[in-house]
Amino acid sequence: MKLSINDLLYQFSYALDCVEHDLLGTTTHHGQRVACMSVEMGAALGYEKQELLDLAACAVLHDNALTEYIQEEWRRGFDVTENADLISLGSHCTLGERNLKQMPFCGDVSGSVLYHHENADGTGPFGKTTDETPMNAQIIHLADQVDAKWDLSYISEEKYQKLIHFLESETDRQFSKECVDLFIKSLPKKLLFSFGREKALVILQEKLPLVEKEYNDTEIKGISDVMANIIDYKSKFTRKHSLGIAQKAEKMGEFYGYSKEDITKLYFAGALHDVGKLVVDRDILEKADKLTDDEYRHIQNHAYYSYDILRRVKGLEEVTKWASWHHEKLDGSGYPFGKTAEELNEPERLMCCLDIYQALTEDRPYKAGMTHLKSMEILRDMAQKGMLDAKIVEDIHTVFQEDRANESEIR
Repeated sequence: MKLSINDLLYQFSYALDCVEHDLLGTTTHHGQRVACMSVEMGAALGYEKQELLDLAACAVLHDNALTEYIQEEWRRGFDVTENADLISLGSHCTLGERNLKQMPFCGDVSGSVLYHHENADGTGPFGKTTDETPMNAQIIHLADQVDAKWDLSYISEEKYQKLIHFLESETDRQFSKECVDLFIKSLPKKLLFSFGREKALVILQEKLPLVEKEYNDTEIKGISDVMANIIDYKSKFTRKHSLGIAQKAEKMGEFYGYSKEDITKLYFAGALHDVGKLVVDRDILEKADKLTDDEYRHIQNHAYYSYDILRRVKGLEEVTKWASWHHEKLDGSGYPFGKTAEELNEPERLMCCLDIYQALTEDRPYKAGMTHLKSMEILRDMAQKGMLDAKIVEDIHTVFQEDRANESEIR
């Protein structure tokens, strides 16, 4: 499957920023600004193009495990979102580094995320000094701290002077002198001021043109799994939802005799179908009471957000429809576009059926998953009403009845 990983990550970064804003108050386009600053610094060091692409990807994904870490703490009885000072920097860095091992980087990026909170004087979570910290991690650390503390979405002459003073005062404590000098040299005032017009992505793409590359099935699955993990950990209610749909979509593709590439695309679409939920407010996503009409509409918007994020990535035209039309119904009653049977092909109809089946059968903190047969009753009823494809519903029964029967025996 041909794909520009960095293009995907740049678009995905908006959704990641929404998570950080929701949880920690970080400003929009934070990830893109961190990536942009990191690339400028890397270029000044003489990094080759592929090294810059890897650095940009690591910068976008520097907090990729934040949602996973927060949900792990929640299961232990702690809500760290109530007090950011309780967040264990080392824990989310360790989880994030593990996730990055599934990504198909061209060079060695080990330590780039693991050590991105290390201070020059060794006072970070792992006690690493400058000499023990990879340069990628040092660069991302400085860029991350600068934007988190100074919010480069808006910058004035006064803020710029205070920023430079901050960097100089933190030299050899938070940041190495080499990194501070590198920042000042590679990111002049005029360039930083342009960030305030939300041009970081434009600057990034001009500096580092996107490259499409052919990835094998294993590599695409690695990318898919990392993203599905981020999406599902946004809420404690959906830990395995996206990955479950990806796996079931793959199995259905094999049942239908799809080509190897289309099966990979189905897996990818299943993994990313709910990327738009990262934009939805967590309080609404996890609200225990009945949603108001406005709140329900807000949650429904996640399908459009998925479409808007994925459609911007070159080469994902088919995957975008398969992923983001998973709430469309044959009778036109679905959302976000109200598509009808004539407009929905087999993969799009399949994703809708699988989304419902997965939601019904999976365990949630507030309910046990339904049996296969009970879930099939609901799917068949929806098919009879003209909402779902009746043939696909029966195919799901054929493919998964044995799996679910085995699960019941194990339980």
